[in-house]
Amino acid sequence: MKYMLLIYGAQDVQPSSEEAVQRVLDEYWAYEKAIADAGVRIASDALQGVETATTVEVREDGDRIVTDGPFAETREMLGGYYLLDVPDLDAALDWAARCPGAQHGSRIEVRPVMEFEQP
Repeated sequence: MKYMLLIYGAQDVQPSSEEAVQRVLDEYWAYEKAIADAGVRIASDALQGVETATTVEVREDGDRIVTDGPFAETREMLGGYYLLDVPDLDAALDWAARCPGAQHGSRIEVRPVMEFEQP
């Protein structure tokens, strides 16, 4: 079963030093290796900041509205994701708890991926 682990954190929280930044990156690299070695990793990426976001809305009349920035104003931002293929929700929750973001003030939203059969 496929699960998306969405990493949400505060926009204004930054590590206190270059060493702290490197420590967090090293934790993420170790996590990345662990999920790859376990054979559960499908994809993962970090996202650029919300200031780089562009939102698209298509109105009922077909007009396309393009706006700089995220759709919702919030203190939390989606910072990245992991897409995993694991046996069940319990396994997905275990991997989410091991994600470095879970230990650094972020929260990890775990959602099953809907899979459709093509006609």
